[in-house]
Amino acid sequence: MPKPGPKPRPTALKKLQGNPGKRALPANEPKPKTSKSAPRAPSYLSKPAQKEWRRISKELHTLGLLTKVDIPALAAYCQCFATWVDANEKIQKHGVLIKAQSGFPMQSPYLAIANKAMVEMRKWLVEFGMTPSARSRVEVSSDDEADPMEEFLKSGGKPKVVK
Repeated sequence: MPKPGPKPRPTALKKLQGNPGKRALPANEPKPKTSKSAPRAPSYLSKPAQKEWRRISKELHTLGLLTKVDIPALAAYCQCFATWVDANEKIQKHGVLIKAQSGFPMQSPYLAIANKAMVEMRKWLVEFGMTPSARSRVEVSSDDEADPMEEFLKSGGKPKVVK
């Protein structure tokens, strides 16, 4: 049975947002290994879905939001995107209204397909923090900030005296 309340956000996203709730971050959360480069698009994706994968996977990987275990989730988004694009192309070709067998106008079935794919896409976009509202809550720390461990190692292991 699902837990009540909003779904928890991934810790990587919370860190990018500056931990707005100021709650302790989970110490025992699984941390899947990341590869040096973004994972390749799965071969089972359609060509438009693979194109979308290539468009966004590098960005998500750079932010630490795409690991090997996230491949099915991103693949699902990309396939929803491809379905949406295909349905919209057919709507542009045939129109929003088509003639039924009875001769009366009716809504194109491609419109329902496009709308359903758009709803599914939005859900996956939110999961990865890829909507404008999700991005507005993300704060990226500057790379110029010195890492205390790096400074310690560069000083030859001598502790820095703070006055």
